[in-house]
Amino acid sequence: MAKKYLIVGGVAGGASVAARLRRLDEQAEITMLERGRDVSFSNCALPYYIGGEIGSSEELILVTPDTFWQRYRIHARTRMEALAIDRQDKTVRARDLETGQEETLPYDILFLSPGASPIMPAKLPGIQLPHVFSVRNVVDVERIDAYIKEHPVREAAVIGGGFIGLEMAENLHQRGLKVTVADMASQVMLPFDHDMAQLLHKEIMGHGVQLALFDGLGEIHAGHVTLASGRKIPAQVVIMAIGVRPETSLAVGCGLEIGTTGGIKVDGAMRTSDDSIFAVGDAVEVIRFQTGEPCRLPLAGPALRQARQAATAQTEEASDIPGVLGSSVIRVFGLTAASTGMNEKALADAGVDYGTAFVVVNDIVGIMPGASPLFLKLLFEKPAGKVLGAQAIGQGAAEKRIDVIATAIRFGATVYDLKDLDLCYSPLYSTARDPVNQAALQATNLLEGKVRQVPFSQMRALAEKGEYLLDVREEDEYALGHVKGARNIPLSQLRERMDEIPRDRPVFAYCRSGARSYNAARAMAQDGLDAYNIAGSFLALSWHEYYQDQVSDREPIVTSYNFE
Repeated sequence: MAKKYLIVGGVAGGASVAARLRRLDEQAEITMLERGRDVSFSNCALPYYIGGEIGSSEELILVTPDTFWQRYRIHARTRMEALAIDRQDKTVRARDLETGQEETLPYDILFLSPGASPIMPAKLPGIQLPHVFSVRNVVDVERIDAYIKEHPVREAAVIGGGFIGLEMAENLHQRGLKVTVADMASQVMLPFDHDMAQLLHKEIMGHGVQLALFDGLGEIHAGHVTLASGRKIPAQVVIMAIGVRPETSLAVGCGLEIGTTGGIKVDGAMRTSDDSIFAVGDAVEVIRFQTGEPCRLPLAGPALRQARQAATAQTEEASDIPGVLGSSVIRVFGLTAASTGMNEKALADAGVDYGTAFVVVNDIVGIMPGASPLFLKLLFEKPAGKVLGAQAIGQGAAEKRIDVIATAIRFGATVYDLKDLDLCYSPLYSTARDPVNQAALQATNLLEGKVRQVPFSQMRALAEKGEYLLDVREEDEYALGHVKGARNIPLSQLRERMDEIPRDRPVFAYCRSGARSYNAARAMAQDGLDAYNIAGSFLALSWHEYYQDQVSDREPIVTSYNFE
């Protein structure tokens, strides 16, 4: 008899399971239940409908139930809510949300892909007001679009500075609204280290979007929101993007094991604690590749890999799916921000002895039109140099560099491997020594003790302590903006003026991006000076300081910013 496969949930995970099952077993009976209106849609593209980059909400719908049947002979039933699982009888009780009728569906193998639901705190005052929205499916963005069209909306508050929050903020701004992003964290985009997030803060505020960080949501009113600090933000539409929680009610209801992070516990084949039930997507607990620790990762890429793994396990013995790196990318106005692997907080929490390399280099050859700075941070294990993570932000192909590093992590590479990678080069696409190679070379220099450095994020502390800061740019560059109190001795004059530098205290050298100051630090060290290079130097510092200088009354440490 043909096997009965029943799938709860569509979109990336469930729909991919169904299609893979059909390719593996032409005779199987495959049924997919989706409680929403649409069984397969591009959830990652939802915000771009609001901003107009996607002209019609119909473009978001990838496959309809009719198409599933015509192409794959898969029964895709929408507006069907799974209510309970009977593991002993191997059935699922479901309700038709259109008619209210219930039915019981049998299965030989059950796949759970319920996803994760946006967090909407039920006790938050004003959460039920009609201008408050979450973003999970096509219906949600259609409702937001209709509300903005039908009401006098001038201002929007986006609560949460993660992927959905920033994407919605950008698209609401593109729509012509005045937007404020509020988050109780001290930064947006928590996968990025705090110093890298400051680069995003500058870009966000530079486009007229306000940031209210370290300030959670207190209450929602008809025309404004009140933050925990008491600050009132005008808003005729409110987007809740504070996070998601895994949909585990079905799994809990039938007694499946739940992991320590709150997701459904699965093995390497995506099998739950019941051999006849598999689970994939945002609702499951996954394993971090580097440490083997459990985590949750609500991203489309891992969901698709899990779906293939779960389906394949029905017809053949499949090797365990590897742990996750969490590779991701987001556009933040004019910047591309990408990351992979572990950040500094994760490494510190795991007790890993690590180092960081940070470079600011052109994404393509500098004389080519459109060349722009790329900020690249590489994290590596000490002393062996094993690559652990990376973050890149720039106008150019930041995600290309992160994809290279993600591949390196997957195969256990070290920074010594990265420095010798043979990567594509043309002046239009890269530099002869790719930024990945450059970051790896800096890392090897640090591991081998050839240079000592401090990150650009410590320049304020150095300046406020009165440390000796040496600006090695040319005089005309120094005149355009510099760190207050810094002495200017250009690299071109350094060797002739070395006797002007004190020998009884540390010297911290900086330039525009860290390249000239690196050479200066090497020269000074060989002359007996206690010299350090400031990685990222004045360019990264300008971006880093901008946000706090705008929102606080602190004294700026630079005479003028330089963002070029």
